[in-house]
Amino acid sequence: MEEAPQEEYEEQEKHPRVGTYWWIRQIILVAIAGFYLVFGIQLLISAYQLNDPTSFIFTFYASNFLILFSGALLVGFIYRLVTAYRHLKPD
Repeated sequence: MEEAPQEEYEEQEKHPRVGTYWWIRQIILVAIAGFYLVFGIQLLISAYQLNDPTSFIFTFYASNFLILFSGALLVGFIYRLVTAYRHLKPD
């Protein structure tokens, strides 16, 4: 008697339902991560124009931190979009 809901749950896991709202949300997240990646690169470029060594080090590490996390999130969001697209595409 409990196997029917379990089978339905497993079927939903195999084929996740992604609607228009999900696609829009993912595209917005990709855009935000891309913005912070570009911002981190601009911050890295501006760090090399500083004359104070302490400010350079702080700005340099902050920009690398932004680039690392936004790049990782961007790759993750794009991977999620590609995976969902492949599941929806007919064979």
